[in-house]
Amino acid sequence: MRKTGDPYLFHCIHTGRILAALVPSDGKRAIDTVVAGILHDIVDDTCESLNSIEREFDADVAKLVAGVSRLSYINQLLRRHRRMNGSQDTLSHDEANNLRAMLLGMVDDPRVVLIKLADRLHNMRTIYALPLSKAQAVAQESLAIWCSLASRLGLWALKAELEDLCFAVLQPKVFRQLRADLASMWRASNKSGNLKKLSANWSAVVRFQECEEHGELDEEETSMKVLLQAVLPFDLLMDRKKRVNFFHNLATSSDSLKKPKVVRDAGISLASLVVCEEALERELFISTSYVPGMEVTLSGRLKSLYSVYSKRKDVGIRKVYDARALRVIVGDKNGTLHGQAVQCCYNLLNIIHRLWTPIDGEFDDYIVNPKPSGYQSLHTAVQGPDFFPLEVQIRTQRMHEYAEHGHAAHWLYKETDNILPSKICVNDSDPGVSSDFSEEIEDQASLDTEMLQRYSSLKVGHPVLRVKAGHLLAAVIVRVDSDGRELLVAVSFGLTASAAVAERRSSSYQIKRWEAHANLYKKVSEQWWCEPGHGDWCTCLEKYILCRDGIYHKQDQFQRLLPTFIQVIELTEWEETEYWAVVSAVFEGKTTPPDLEGKPTTPAVYKSSSALNSDLLDIGISNKVQLLRTMLQWEEQLRSEAGLGQLKHNEIYRKEDSFSLGEVAVVCWPHGEIMRLRIGSTAADAARRIGFDGKLVSINGQLVLPNTELKDGDVVEARQ
Repeated sequence: MRKTGDPYLFHCIHTGRILAALVPSDGKRAIDTVVAGILHDIVDDTCESLNSIEREFDADVAKLVAGVSRLSYINQLLRRHRRMNGSQDTLSHDEANNLRAMLLGMVDDPRVVLIKLADRLHNMRTIYALPLSKAQAVAQESLAIWCSLASRLGLWALKAELEDLCFAVLQPKVFRQLRADLASMWRASNKSGNLKKLSANWSAVVRFQECEEHGELDEEETSMKVLLQAVLPFDLLMDRKKRVNFFHNLATSSDSLKKPKVVRDAGISLASLVVCEEALERELFISTSYVPGMEVTLSGRLKSLYSVYSKRKDVGIRKVYDARALRVIVGDKNGTLHGQAVQCCYNLLNIIHRLWTPIDGEFDDYIVNPKPSGYQSLHTAVQGPDFFPLEVQIRTQRMHEYAEHGHAAHWLYKETDNILPSKICVNDSDPGVSSDFSEEIEDQASLDTEMLQRYSSLKVGHPVLRVKAGHLLAAVIVRVDSDGRELLVAVSFGLTASAAVAERRSSSYQIKRWEAHANLYKKVSEQWWCEPGHGDWCTCLEKYILCRDGIYHKQDQFQRLLPTFIQVIELTEWEETEYWAVVSAVFEGKTTPPDLEGKPTTPAVYKSSSALNSDLLDIGISNKVQLLRTMLQWEEQLRSEAGLGQLKHNEIYRKEDSFSLGEVAVVCWPHGEIMRLRIGSTAADAARRIGFDGKLVSINGQLVLPNTELKDGDVVEARQ
C-alpha cells in the first residue's frame, strides 16, 4: 500500500495514463513506453528482475525500465545525502546544473526521461501523504531539476502542471491567494450580458459563478491535498475537447457547492479560457472563407501560477498580459504556401484587433523582426471578451514547428491537434475602418519616453514594411519629423514582401531585399518627391504617425488615422553595415560588393575560465537535448515501423550511440558531490582529482582496475 492508502498498482497505472497522453495512440515504441511506465518500479520494489521483464515483454521494455531504475537510484542517493547533511531544502544553481548534466548524460533514449517525468508528476500529485519537510524537499528538487528537463525537452504543458504542484507545496498561501486573484479578475458576473452572446457554455458559466458566490469565505488553512486538487491536469492544456468537457462536468456537478474555494477558483480560470476560445472561433468562422490549403488551428493555454508569480514580482497581476493566451496557426502546405500564410497571419491580426481592443504597446512583430534564435510569430495583447488581458500569438505552421523544436518554444501542443471543425482561410477583402479608430489610437500625449527612444535613431533611407489587411509591401523612410513622431514613407506597390519576410535571416533574402529598398530610395530621391501623395502608378508617398499603441499608422488627407501601418525593420549591427553598403552601391551605380555575400564574423568574446566551462556545458546539454527532442518526433518513428524511412531511423540511432556531452558526470562518494571529467576518464583520473592518487577505487560499490573507463552516473569512491 502507498502512504495515500491506495494500492501500489494505483501509482503504476496512473504513470502509464500520463504517458499515454504524451505519446501517439499506436506504434510499438509508443506502446512499449506505456508498458515500461507501468513497470518502471518493478525491479526496485519487487523480486522481479530485468531478465523476467525481457522474457515477458521484450528487450526494449527491459531497457527502458533499467534506464528509469538507474535514474531513480542516483536521484535517491543524492537526495539522501543532502538530507543527512541538513541541506535537503536547498539545491544550489551549480548543483542543479551538474545534476541535470549527469542525468541527461545517462540517457540515450528520450522515453526514459518521459517515464521518469510521468513518475515524478504522479508522485507530486499525491505528495500530500508525505511529512511536510520531506514533501517540500521533493518539491524543491522537482522544481530545480525535473521542471527544467521537461522545459528543455519541450514538454511545456507537463512542465506547467509540475511547476504549480511544486508551487502549491512550497508556498501554499501565495498559491491560494494568486489563484483567488486571477479568479476574481476573470469572473464573468459583472459582464454577463456581453459573455452570454459569446459563450455557448454560458449556462454552465453562470451556474459555476453562482457556486463561487455562495462560497466566498475560504478556510484559513487549506490542506495540501486540496491545494494540489486546484492544479489543472496538463492534458487539459493539450486537448481542447478535454478542457471543455472537464469544465462542463465541474460546473454542472451536483456537489459544486461543496468543493473548496481554491478548486472553484481553478474552474473560473478554465472557464475564462473556454469563453475566449469560443469567441475567437466564432469570429474566425464569421470573418473568413474557405480556401484549400490554408487551414487555421486554434489552441489555448493558461500560464502556470508559478510563472505568473515569477512575473508579477515586477508588475501587478493585471499587467501580466499572458496569464491566459490563444495561439492561431496558419497552415502553409509544408512551406509551399508560406508567402500566402504570412499574408494570412497579418489578416488574422487585423481581425483580432477589430474583435478585441489592443492593449497599447503590447504588439510585437517577430515575423518582420525575428528573435536572435530565429523565432518568428506575431504577438499581441488585447482586452478579451471579459475586458481583461488576453495574449494572442499568430504564426505559420513552419514557424510553429521551428518554435516547438528550437530554443524559443513558448508552450507545447505538438502531441495533439486542436483543430477547428473545418478548414478556413482569411478573406482578403479590406475591412472598413471604424469611425472611432482614429480617436482610439491617436492621443500622442500618452506616448511614453521608452517608446520615443526606441524610434529616435530612425533616419532617412531606413527600410520598413507597409502592412494593410495582410498585404506586405516594401517601403523606405523619406523624411523624419517631430523627433520621430511623424514619418514620410515611400511605398512600392510592385514589391510584395510576404514570402521574403519569412526568410528574413537568410543571406539570399537580405542582399536582394536591400537592393529593392535601395532602388526605391534612389528613385524617390531622383524624382524629388517630398510630400504625401507624390509618386507614380507604382510608388506613393504616405504619412505615418506614431500612436499610443506603439505603431506608426497611416494618416490620410483628412487627418484620419487608418488601420494601415508600417513595421520598422530592426537591423543588427552587421545588417545595418550591409544595408548601407548596398544603398551606397546602388546610388553610385555599382554592383553589390562581393564581400557582402559572406556571413558576418562573430566577434570574439573573452570570458573567465569558469564562465567558459559553464557555457561549454550549456552547449553540450543543449546539443544533447536537441538530439532527444528530435527522437521525440513520434510520427517519423511510426513511419519507420511501417517500413518507410527505415534507413533514416537507423542513422538517428547510430548517431545517438556516439553522442556525448564531451564530459562525464559522476558522483564522488561519500561527499555526494557531482564531479565532471573528460570523456574517456578512468577510475585513476577520478582518484587523482579528489586527492587520492594511487588508492583503490570502487565504482558503484565494486572494486575496479585503475584503467576502468567512467560513465555518466557512476558512483565513485576512493578506498583509503
